[in-house]
Amino acid sequence: MTALLLCVLLAAAREQTATPPASSARPRAREAGVVTGILPSGRWNAITDVGDVSVGHATLCVGDDVRTGVTVLLPHRGNIFQEKVPAAIFVTNGFGKLTGVTQVQELGTLETPIALTGTLSTWRVADALAEWVLAQPGNAEVTSVNPIVGECNDGELSDIRRRPVGREQVLAALAAAASGPVAEGSIGAGTGTVCLGWKGGIGTASRALPAKLGGWTVGALVQSNFGGVLTVAGVPLGVELGRFAFRDALAPPERGSCMIVLATDAPVDARQLRRLAARTPMGLARVGGFASNGSGDYTIAFTVHPALRVKHGERGVRTVPVLADDDLSPLLLAAVEATEEAVLNSLFAATTVTGRAGHVVEALPLDRVLEILRAHGRLAPIPKPAM
Repeated sequence: MTALLLCVLLAAAREQTATPPASSARPRAREAGVVTGILPSGRWNAITDVGDVSVGHATLCVGDDVRTGVTVLLPHRGNIFQEKVPAAIFVTNGFGKLTGVTQVQELGTLETPIALTGTLSTWRVADALAEWVLAQPGNAEVTSVNPIVGECNDGELSDIRRRPVGREQVLAALAAAASGPVAEGSIGAGTGTVCLGWKGGIGTASRALPAKLGGWTVGALVQSNFGGVLTVAGVPLGVELGRFAFRDALAPPERGSCMIVLATDAPVDARQLRRLAARTPMGLARVGGFASNGSGDYTIAFTVHPALRVKHGERGVRTVPVLADDDLSPLLLAAVEATEEAVLNSLFAATTVTGRAGHVVEALPLDRVLEILRAHGRLAPIPKPAM
C-alpha cells in the first residue's frame, strides 16, 4: 500500500446476500416508492441480474483534492479474451473518450472487461486492463488486446490533472468484482461525478421480462455526470427545486457525460445490440438529460447468451440462435426503463462530497423530493422486504 489514502471500497456486491452493501444509508428509488416504467425488475434490480455479470469498484480519496476511482464490469467469469461476447457501441454525443470503439464496431465482440473512470485516467486504466488480460491463464500467446475504457470528467471534485487512477486501483476493482447487489452512488468511477445539478455517481437497474415476452433480462449500469432538468416520474423536480440547466443566463455552459453499460441474456447479435443501445438515450431524456454540447454519452451493450460466445481464433461456419427482430420490442422498452431507473438510483444513493478547491456537490435532498412527488401523486406504496 502506498502512502496515498486508497479507499478501495471493494463493495461491488456480495454473493448470496439479500441486502445491498452499506455504501450509503440512503434508499434506492424503488425502495422510496419511486417506481418508473411498467416492466418488473430483476432479483437485485441491477445489471448483475444478467447471467454471471459481475461488478467491482475501487474508490480513490487522496487529501482534499482527489475524489475519483474506477468501476469494472465482467460479462462472465471465464477468460473473456478466449470467449468473447457479442457487443455493440452506440454514441449519442461523441464529446468524450471511449477506447476500443472501432474494433467493437468492426467485429461485433467484446474481449475484455469494461472499465469506467475519470477522463484523464482513461489511458492509464486501459494500459492496466490490457496488462491484466495478457496475464490471464491461456493468454500467453496473445499479441493484441482491445481494452474498453469509458470516462466521465470528474474535475469539479477531483484534481483530474493528477491522473491518479492506475494499475493498483484497476487490479483492486477486478479482484472485488462480484455478482449480487451492486454498491451505488459516490463510489468507484462515480466518486466525483455530478448529475442534473446534484451529486451523481454509479447507478444500476434491471428489467426481467415475463415469460410471455420472452423471459429475458436486461440490465443497465450508468456513470452519471450530465446536466439538464431533473425529471422523476414525469415531475420536473429540477424546476421545483430551483436547480436546472440555463436557470441563470450567466451560468457556465452545460457539460458532462454519461457512460452506460447494457447487458442482456437474450440471443441477440451485434446489430440487434446496437438497436438496444440506441434506445438508452430515451432513458436519459426521461430523467431530464438532453445530450448537451459538452456531454460525452456512450452506450456499450453486450449479451451473455452462452451459445453466442465467440471462441478466439474460431473458424468455419457458425450456426447460432438469434432472436427475430419482431420479438425485440420488449427488450427495447426494457433498455429504456433500466437506463432511466439506473440514473435515478445513482442520484438517490449518492452522498454529498467535498473535493478539489473546497467544492461541495450536494446529495439530492430526498425528503424534499419525496414530498414533491407525493404532492403530485407519483409515489407508489413502499414495498415490504421479503421474509
